[in-house]
Amino acid sequence: MSDPDRYDETTDDHERFEVELLAQDRDAQSPSTADLDDETAHQMVRELLDAGTVTPVVDQRILIHEPSGTAFKSIQQLAVFHEGWTAAHDADEASE
Repeated sequence: MSDPDRYDETTDDHERFEVELLAQDRDAQSPSTADLDDETAHQMVRELLDAGTVTPVVDQRILIHEPSGTAFKSIQQLAVFHEGWTAAHDADEASE
């Protein structure tokens, strides 16, 4: 009898399906930054400034995200970055 056709082989289908479901679960748990409007971004950055997580550099008109050391000129970009950074940091702690 000849070897089975590799395109008819379905033994790995369940593994691919499980990987896809795990990716969908991870995506569903991640915060969405697409709906972060300007007002929410400003509020978040004010809270980060109050907490000392963000430091303004007035003469250069930038904001420094202290935990990562990253500089931003845009409040919106900083807020989106912080959301992603927090999600990644929380995921790392949860996996440990």
